[in-house]
Formats: sequence, structure tokens, C-alpha cells
Amino acid sequence: MKLLALIGLSLSLMLPLLAQASMIADVDVAEQMTAAEQPLVLNGAGIRSKFFMDLYVGSLYLPTKMHTLEDVLAQPIAVIQLTITSGMISSNKMRNGITEGFEAATDNDTHFIAKDIEHFTQLFADEIVEGDQFTFVTQKGKGVTSIKNGQVQGEIVGEAFRQALLKIWLGEESAQQSLREAMLGKASN
Repeated sequence: MKLLALIGLSLSLMLPLLAQASMIADVDVAEQMTAAEQPLVLNGAGIRSKFFMDLYVGSLYLPTKMHTLEDVLAQPIAVIQLTITSGMISSNKMRNGITEGFEAATDNDTHFIAKDIEHFTQLFADEIVEGDQFTFVTQKGKGVTSIKNGQVQGEIVGEAFRQALLKIWLGEESAQQSLREAMLGKASN
């Protein structure tokens, strides 16, 4: 039964409601999607860049638009979607970036979710190429389901992990403040 739910989740993410789409860095960003049988709206999207190079487009989907981390964390479901726009991102660089993100999101106190982080970073072991799409479905009180290109990769159970993952992109110590502001709907690209 759990497998059927995961398959349904991945299928619903593969078929977003494309009523309208925004174009960001040559990536079509859907205005709506459905995850875990919940209709979601695009809260905001932006570009993660480093050394003047666009790396990926990050998008945040919520049941209703919110503009603060606290409000996002209170939502029953939040989806972060990353669409790779650069061939410079390798699986090793992605794993290192995610690990650094968890350290920043937890004030360098990852011991309570260390095994979850290790498991999560292993989901990025396969080659990453331009156009790959990672979708993280976070459900309050349950955890995170990770999907790559429409295929469920794995699940990490736990509220502490869910909150830390969201803080990687939406927390005060996020890797890029302009992306954070864009995902929270406070800025536009």
C-alpha cells in the first residue's frame, strides 16, 4: 500500500497542472502541482548561482502562499523542486553542498539527524546532468520523500529532518539569500 502511495505521489508530480508556467533561466516552472493528493501553488522560484554561473532553479510549492520560514514550516505539506541548469554540478558537489546546507541549517549541530543526512546525501550518488529535477515532498510530522526525474528515490522519516531540509533553502543561513527571498515570494527574477 505504501508503494502504491509513493507511485501515486511520483505520478502526480510528473503531471503538474500546467495552467500557466513561469520561465526562469530557460526552465518552465509550473504555477501549480499536486503532491500527496494535495493541490499546491507556486510560492516562488529563483536561481541558485555561484561565481556568476546559474546552477539550478529552485521552486517552492505550498497549499497557499506564505512569506516566512515559520509559516512554511507550519504548513502540512511543502515541496521544494530543484531543476539543474548547469553541467558543472556533479553528484559529489551536490552531496557536499547539501551537507554544508544541513550544517548551516542546524547551526553546525547535525548529530541528531546525522544518519538521516548520510542516507539523504546517498540519494545523490548517481550522475547528475543538466535538466535533472529533484523534488522534495515534505510533510509535517512525517518527513521527506525524495524524487528524481519523477522516480521516488527514498523517504526520510522525522520532523527534525524535514525542518532542517527546508531551512537549507529558506532559513536565515541559506546558501543564497536572493534564492531564499525568491522562493518565499519576496523577490522576483
